Parts: sequence; C-alpha cells; structure tokens
Amino acid sequence: MRLVLSSLLAATLLSSPLAAAECLRPTDHVAMDVIALKTQLMVTALTCQADERYNAFIRKYQPDLQREDKSLNTYFSRSYGRSAQKQRDDYVTNLANSQSQTGLKQGSAFCGRNLGAFDEVMALKTSAELPDYAAGRAGQQPISVSTCGAGAAEPTRTAAHSPARSTSRRR
Repeated sequence: MRLVLSSLLAATLLSSPLAAAECLRPTDHVAMDVIALKTQLMVTALTCQADERYNAFIRKYQPDLQREDKSLNTYFSRSYGRSAQKQRDDYVTNLANSQSQTGLKQGSAFCGRNLGAFDEVMALKTSAELPDYAAGRAGQQPISVSTCGAGAAEPTRTAAHSPARSTSRRR
C-alpha cells in the first residue's frame, strides 16, 4: 500500500505545474521568441485598431508561425507531460497579459511606439530573418527556465539575450 501511495504521489508531483521544466534548447528559444513577437503584434493590433496589418503578418509568416507553434507545443509536452496543454495555455495567456500591461503603462504612447513593428517585420527580406527579428524585439517573458548546456544550473529569463546565449538559429 505504501508503495502504491508513493507511486501516486510521485506521479502527481511530476505532472504538477510545480514540477521543474526542462531546460530550453535553441529551438525552444526560437519558438518562444517568435510566439512572443506574434503576441506583441496581436496586442498592438487590438489596442491600435491595426487588424489588417496583423492579418497581413499572419498571412505572410503563416508556415513559420505554425512551425514555431508546433515547436512550442513540443517543449511543453517534453517539460510537463499530461499537463502540457494547461501549462502552454497559461504561458500564452500570461504572455498576452504581460504585453497588455506594457500597453497600459505606456498609455497613449503605446501605438506610436509599437505600430512601426508591423512595417519592420513586413520588410524582412525572407522568413528566415523572422527568428532573429523576434529575438531582438523579445520583451519580458512570463516564464523562467534554464538554458540547456553551459550554465544550465542557473535560471535565466528566456527574454534575456545574454552573450552566453547562442546566437545561431535553426533554419
């Protein structure tokens, strides 16, 4: 009986939101950066009545956004198992809330400061430039995990693009 209870407790702890997430691989960083950019643009579009500009972004980069969304799902599945969907939903919700809070803090200056991102992202020559652009615009991420490899024991913000972070991108 004690073995059964211990097994159930271990299984519960491993599937709980408190369980430690796996470290972020370079592909995970790319996915989080791109999804963060997509969220920033969504919040900007909603706040600044720029729906058409957002829709144009989605159309232009749809295959890339779908690939990064799948990569994000893979990270959450690998890290959280059965609670992956809830953890991913919480992440995306917190990301949008964080962006909205930035908008509230900037007040009437928000649209002026953020609408130019649509021009910048649409001016990229190829979709292969999207991950680097997204990394350069990455704001505060609502998740804190370790980066795989050297220094993985030290938690780093996924939005902190430190010199220790590899600048090589997949593609």
